Amino acid sequence: MLNPSDQSAHAYPDHWEADVVLRDGGTARIRPITADDAERLVSFYEQVSDESKYYRFFAPYPRLSAKDVHHFTHHDYVDRVGLAATVGGEFIATVRYDRIDAAGRPAAAPADEAEVAFLVQDAHQGRGVASALLEHIAAVARERGIRRFAAEVLPANTKMIKVFTDAGYTQKRSFEDGAVRLHLDLEPTDRSLAVQRAREQRAEARSVQRLLAPGSVAVVGAGRAPGGVGRTVLRNLVDAGFTGPVYAVNRALPAGPAALDGVPAHRSVGEIGEPVDLAVVAVPAEHVPDAVADCGEHGVRGLVVLTAGYAESGPAGRERQRALVRQARSYGMRVIGPNAFGVINTADGARLNASLAPQLPAAGRIGLFTQSGAIGIALLSGLHRRGAGVSSFVSAGNRADVSGNDILQYWYEDPDTDVVLLYLESIGNPRKFTRLARRTAAVKPVVVVKGARHSGSAPPGHAVPATRIPHATVSALLRQAGVIRVDTVTELVDAGLLLAGQPLPEGPRVAILGNSESLGLLTYDACLTEGLRPLPPRDLTTAATPEDFRAALAGALHDDACDAVVVTAIPRVGLRGTAEPTGEGEVLATALREACATSPAKPVVVVHVELGALADALAAATSTAPAPEHPAPAGRAEPAGAAPTPGAAADRTPYGGTATAPRPPGAPPEPGRAPADGPVPPGAPAGNIPAYPAAERAVRALAAAVTYAEWRRKAAEPGRVPEYEGVDEKGAAARIGRLLGTGGTGGASGTGGVGERGITLAPDDTRELLACYGIAVRPVLPAPDPDTAVRAAARLGYPVALKTTAPHLRHRPDLGGVRLDLATEEQLRTAYAELTEALGGPAELQPVVQAMVPRGVDTVVRAAIDPAVGAVLSFGLTGAPSELLGDMAHRLVPATDRDVAEQVRSIRTAPLLFGWRGSAPVDTAALEELLLRVSRLVDDHPEVVAVALEPVVVAPRGLAVLGATVRLAPPPARTDLGPRRLPSY
Repeated sequence: MLNPSDQSAHAYPDHWEADVVLRDGGTARIRPITADDAERLVSFYEQVSDESKYYRFFAPYPRLSAKDVHHFTHHDYVDRVGLAATVGGEFIATVRYDRIDAAGRPAAAPADEAEVAFLVQDAHQGRGVASALLEHIAAVARERGIRRFAAEVLPANTKMIKVFTDAGYTQKRSFEDGAVRLHLDLEPTDRSLAVQRAREQRAEARSVQRLLAPGSVAVVGAGRAPGGVGRTVLRNLVDAGFTGPVYAVNRALPAGPAALDGVPAHRSVGEIGEPVDLAVVAVPAEHVPDAVADCGEHGVRGLVVLTAGYAESGPAGRERQRALVRQARSYGMRVIGPNAFGVINTADGARLNASLAPQLPAAGRIGLFTQSGAIGIALLSGLHRRGAGVSSFVSAGNRADVSGNDILQYWYEDPDTDVVLLYLESIGNPRKFTRLARRTAAVKPVVVVKGARHSGSAPPGHAVPATRIPHATVSALLRQAGVIRVDTVTELVDAGLLLAGQPLPEGPRVAILGNSESLGLLTYDACLTEGLRPLPPRDLTTAATPEDFRAALAGALHDDACDAVVVTAIPRVGLRGTAEPTGEGEVLATALREACATSPAKPVVVVHVELGALADALAAATSTAPAPEHPAPAGRAEPAGAAPTPGAAADRTPYGGTATAPRPPGAPPEPGRAPADGPVPPGAPAGNIPAYPAAERAVRALAAAVTYAEWRRKAAEPGRVPEYEGVDEKGAAARIGRLLGTGGTGGASGTGGVGERGITLAPDDTRELLACYGIAVRPVLPAPDPDTAVRAAARLGYPVALKTTAPHLRHRPDLGGVRLDLATEEQLRTAYAELTEALGGPAELQPVVQAMVPRGVDTVVRAAIDPAVGAVLSFGLTGAPSELLGDMAHRLVPATDRDVAEQVRSIRTAPLLFGWRGSAPVDTAALEELLLRVSRLVDDHPEVVAVALEPVVVAPRGLAVLGATVRLAPPPARTDLGPRRLPSY
């Protein structure tokens, strides 16, 4: 806690400044009030109603005196703090606290309670401004050593009472002298954190909705001549049939009425004279600030900036990008871009194509987000070509403001979106992304392909640098969150097609049928490779008719022994050796759809070889039925109508091929309503049947659906964090405080206290700290010479092990630095001589003696704090499996019993733990308990930034920890526990 006598405590705390998204999706800036804000404060107060002033001061208070203005603008930022929420640089709300002077307290011990009061301009009440200010003033108070807030509120001021009571803090309420007296404990609770995240979700979803479902659009920079970015977007908006007013803005237009592409054209947004919700900015970078100011001053609610020349162009462009975001947010606007490809919303209530895509794609149930415009257009084309439409599409370019996290917030509750596809080149906030993805994956699939995996950096234009997390770790953490991780954009489309059009499989059993024995065997092998359980392939022979396919597929779908079906097809050969006539693909597609429509709902995929007509016929069968108001679990939705007749007329689309007309309009997204969940009834028809040109691609997509379906089933019972005996949390905290305060005892690395990287504990300190959590480390005794080694062995008891601890030999038994099962003094002395003769002198080898433990499997358990994702628990086998092959399993902390059980079984070398080739199974229950104890230690004490237990010998009964290291450091900041704020760059 800061001491008020410390002069540095009075410096302006710029880290308290933050941009926040309000309940209605607009933005505001929260910052400390300064002495320069006197005029703003007076102007703000004049716009507040008399009733609100009465609620604030408990008496008529028409104006602020000079003394009041001085008092409310001069703060020491310790005992007295004021924050303001601003839009366009003007105050819309204020909050302040004054530390309560407790009688009799020592001067060096400031009181830990403060009086708090709010005032919100009437025009901005109901936007969630006071709730956001409470979060931020509470964080400031905690930083300054204040633990409780006290507030007096008139009983009639129900809105402010609700702000306090709904915040989720522990509180007490009393009625004194005609006022409600509230006391709030400011320590975050599970409920306050849940409230904060729920508000964040609603606000960010609403801010995206304002961008994707605007009532009106202006294209700023639409040129008078055809062509050019602005004119192209204007043309696309008009051609898509956008349901609201469209305006063109070009400052080079002559005075007077004008029109471009049949829409009104003006020289500025201010001249339009009507509300504009969304502005698409396509002017040169040097003119963007003027365009943003014009939009902000005339009430535009959001921007899509297509203009390039920002961070992707170098340092000067990066500064322009920062200025763009600051300027837009100051007016309460959010930004997609710059350097964006644009946004699309196919709902009939919007029909928005504010992008460079030449036409509006077909409507569908897939939400698509990309950071690359080129990849975005390729994905749109691939989805269309294979019969899938999109609900909405966002290509965020440099994503200086709106990011994939924001879009996830929107799609989580969007009733028009059943499947989420994301192409990401960087993950700016992995901790938040993992949290949002896990919540979304619980109700609809999230499929991610991550670019720039090996380069270690994002493209230069991205606002947030790529987080340097190993690829395997990222994959494991996303898998734990239920995210389907794929490697290529082709696999992204493959998985999206299956999940959007087919039910989720109930298990891994796969029936295979088709008219090619060889293709069936290839499919069988692919299933085994992907961990599925294929049934013996059924060969219908090359003479099979569409009716044979229909009957075989219906039989497989009715078979309780299968969970999914792969249909393989090659061109049918007639009795005379001639290929089937034209139309074979359409007839076969009809037969397959009929079988699905009259059978239990199970996923069906088709593998076709030289049967492009079949793929085209299946792709043309996209359902045009309206979606239910609350979609069923993604991938299991039941279309409300029959598929169109094969070969029926269809609309030409911009990506080649055909697509049926978009579905009828659905209800607009409504923030705060999560998707409903529920099973598909037996016999419900599947949606579009996806077709793949290779068995491996079809099976890989099916395996992804199986894995996701299993995660969904288990997500309903997420496991628990068990309580174990022998855990001394307070004792561990005391030891950690002492070690960090003194720089450790004895062998702690480093000198002169604790730096940013912390300290590595001495062996004794390590054993004592781990013992506080019931983790026993087998003692080792130094053996600098043979006689000392013999005395150490006598103390520990024979048999013993002699091993080196030199860094280049540690945990490397393959290099000969370990001698085991030494049962006598003579054997120990002989081993000591051999060791030093072969590898070097004792000073170099640093030999130690340790008692032998029962034989078992050598494993490694680690935990480390990653600033980006938090604490990560890792497990694998020692040596080559983990170090050479990277066979490690990772889980986020705190891990549950289910998490660690899956973690132990998920490594490729797990069979060695369960009796491989007749060996005795080891005690995995003891191993899981050890993992949970390590997880608990790191979760309870964020100062424990790294733990490594190696080797951990897991025997048939019990285990032994033979080596351990622990590193302590001041805990890294947990931004996800602080108040809501938008990233600042």
